[in-house]
Amino acid sequence: MIRVLLIALAGALGTLLRYFVGLWAGRALGASFPYGTLLVNVAGCFLMALVAQLALSTSLISPTWRVTLTTGFMGGLTTYSSFNQETMNLLRERSWGTGAANLLGTLLGCFLAGALGLLAARKLTGG
Repeated sequence: MIRVLLIALAGALGTLLRYFVGLWAGRALGASFPYGTLLVNVAGCFLMALVAQLALSTSLISPTWRVTLTTGFMGGLTTYSSFNQETMNLLRERSWGTGAANLLGTLLGCFLAGALGLLAARKLTGG
């Protein structure tokens, strides 16, 4: 039961962080591009890979904290559905370049962030 409560709390925190990053990004970077969603998805991919690798290769992160951080926090932080909806909106508005930039930026950025998270975890553990 404690594990479920930890996951729920972490999910709520991740969701709130996503909301506040979205607000900040809209004000600081502009609303013509979904910067907030891109930022949380790229950061989430980095953190997911880092935590998963550390949890699998060391005893630094227990199984409970691994699932709390990955399923809970990163699950609440990242959002494929918002990425998809924002990209579809850009394409529907015929903002082809911006839509393509969001699609490619998210796919490549998340892939590279995940690879960097994995490398960072291996560097931290000497593996």
